[in-house]
Amino acid sequence: MGNVLPCAGHKELTQVSPASEKPAAVKTTPLYELHKELGGNLVDFAGYLMPLRYKSETAEHQAVRTSAGIFDVSHMGEIFVTGAQAGEALDHALAGNISALEQGRARYTMLVDERGGVLDDLIVYRLSRHGFLVVANAANTGVVAAELTARAADFEATVDDQTENYALLAVQGPGAQEILARLTDVDLAGLKYYSLVSGTVGGVVAFIGRTGYTGEDGFELFVDAGDAVELWQRITEAGGDGITPCGLSARDTLRLEAGMPLYGHELTAELTPYDAGLGRIVRLEKDFVGRDALAAVAENGPSRKLVGLVARGRRVPRAGYAVIGEDGAPCGVVTSGAPSPTLGKPIAMAYVGTGAVPVAVDIRGKHEPVDVVDLPFYRRTDK
Repeated sequence: MGNVLPCAGHKELTQVSPASEKPAAVKTTPLYELHKELGGNLVDFAGYLMPLRYKSETAEHQAVRTSAGIFDVSHMGEIFVTGAQAGEALDHALAGNISALEQGRARYTMLVDERGGVLDDLIVYRLSRHGFLVVANAANTGVVAAELTARAADFEATVDDQTENYALLAVQGPGAQEILARLTDVDLAGLKYYSLVSGTVGGVVAFIGRTGYTGEDGFELFVDAGDAVELWQRITEAGGDGITPCGLSARDTLRLEAGMPLYGHELTAELTPYDAGLGRIVRLEKDFVGRDALAAVAENGPSRKLVGLVARGRRVPRAGYAVIGEDGAPCGVVTSGAPSPTLGKPIAMAYVGTGAVPVAVDIRGKHEPVDVVDLPFYRRTDK
């Protein structure tokens, strides 16, 4: 779950030096000044100035795989849906069965249009009997809030976008639990994956979710925007040398290794959950916006599939590059690609025709050989 990640040279990318002032049209998170103090390489991402990296994205990536990293993901949207029929409203609005969620649990789901195209991928947390927190991608928060409001109109439910009032910190990696346990009385060891509890961390009131976007164990902490800097500082003090500030570049390579889709790349309004191999999240037994279109895809099968590619050479398959089939003709397109710090090889995800056998990627006119592998590329072994 994420937004389109700009790369160097992207025409919509605005890079800002740590000492410079922010562009007037760009938003900042509550941690903006702290990122400048830490020497973050700030870029315009989904309308927010966010740290792309602090020093080395490879070092940041490896820190999350081996110890722990801390991320500012306050650009993500926090939308609260409450009321006697909040669960039913979300069942109608989203592809998943949300009303069946137990209190304190979370579910990955999608907002689709009438054609079954993905408008956003979301995580929904059930906070209470009649209260839910919907977390949206930054660039899509407005769309999600508007669609939920429209789709909830016939239900006793209220949709409230509280994004500006919240900050979201992610602490990810095998050392995350030990570090946060120094700051809270919450039983983190007993908190299941895709669960959430309220408590205090370092004296700061927070929703603590055992979720993340890195392929590692970890936690996401929803706090009042005014508490974000204090909480970041207390976590980094508690972690010492065992925790590293991490930017968007490391977050992207981590999620790519974990085979997690990125909105705008593996998920778009032109693609369905079935195209992405995520038909398991669709609950056709209930009525929801886009159900009929998705039922047809489920019956007939998608015309494309998402595959993992590992390059045999050193050149990196990048988003937009053509995938070449065994007949030498294009059979698909790369959606995400990067060097993998963990595998030591370039990796990519790509959409190809369902019957295609990819053998190469066209990298600037040369067909570079690739191997097709099952996703994810990386799976942690301590589950």
